[in-house]
Amino acid sequence: MAAGTRELKVELGERSYPIYIGSGLIEQAGEIFNRHGLPVKSPILLVTDSSVVDLYAEKVEAALASAGYSVTTAVVPSGEASKCLEVLDELVGAALEAGLDRKSTVIALGGGVVGDLAGFVAASYMRGVRFVQIPTTIQAHDSSVGGKVAVNHRLAKNIIGAFHQPEFVLYDLDTILSLPMREVRAGLSELVKQGLLWDGDFVHWCDEHAERLLALDPDALGYALYEGCNIKAIVVSKDERENDLRAILNLGHTIGHALEAVAGYGELLHGEAIAIGMVGAARLAVKFGYEERIAQETERLHLKFGLPVRIPSHLDTDEIMSAMMHDKKFSEGKMVFVVPTAIGSVEIRNDVPSSWVREIVDGLREGN
Repeated sequence: MAAGTRELKVELGERSYPIYIGSGLIEQAGEIFNRHGLPVKSPILLVTDSSVVDLYAEKVEAALASAGYSVTTAVVPSGEASKCLEVLDELVGAALEAGLDRKSTVIALGGGVVGDLAGFVAASYMRGVRFVQIPTTIQAHDSSVGGKVAVNHRLAKNIIGAFHQPEFVLYDLDTILSLPMREVRAGLSELVKQGLLWDGDFVHWCDEHAERLLALDPDALGYALYEGCNIKAIVVSKDERENDLRAILNLGHTIGHALEAVAGYGELLHGEAIAIGMVGAARLAVKFGYEERIAQETERLHLKFGLPVRIPSHLDTDEIMSAMMHDKKFSEGKMVFVVPTAIGSVEIRNDVPSSWVREIVDGLREGN
């Protein structure tokens, strides 16, 4: 393993797996695959997207070929629109044509969209084959850990999915250097989210080191990604299938997912929508009697990272409310929200009046 590589573990008994974070890890992929006992004789399907394929696919293919693996690469269009049943069908076809068997491995090389999509292929192909995450975005520090894989329906995000844990997560920090600044900012939104829901000290650290993170300083980024992945790993280890605690990871997602759906999965990046959703959740906390400082600090922090904190004015409130009703976090006729109680802690509320949510959505509209 390369010098300076950080390693942590998602503790899930027999399904436990490591997360490797460091530079130059793609070049070591073959060695790492061998170490984890992934069968050389069974074909591998590498799933990536149009924005990543020319940057890193050949490097992964070469590293695996040098260790004796046979790899077929399937490329999907970049963007949230690829998380659909039509593209899933194409990837299953690619797996069949490549001769994948029950001992084969599916690799996700890309951001959260590719990870969710390739993961669902792995979960459903032959009722489940091995899966490896090689994330190439900051946002994917969240989506690549924990085994939640899915595709979208036109009415709701991630509504068709499964829990399917990877064999390991290989996080090569060098891949992040090619990200556009908008993607960097959106990814940092999800990173800050981990602190807001679990660790106030980490939020303070992110605040103090915002410039270094935005500049992709490798030491700052490596530390932040380790801390973010560690928080996610702790929560997942305590509640793998989101029966209770894991739901706190949905901070900002109730409004955020609705915004993505109404905007057509393209206008807002996932991290941008979640940033707006976190501001909304913090405003909801004030309604429940928590300090107004929570809302003020949440908004200030996201603005510091250059993230949107207002809903685009052309998105209709009725459509946003309707999209929330289709969300998995709408339960037994009541709205369920993750609500911050302080910077670094949250609670799950299943008693949220829809009138409050509508008021907050209207108040978050651009110009307010």
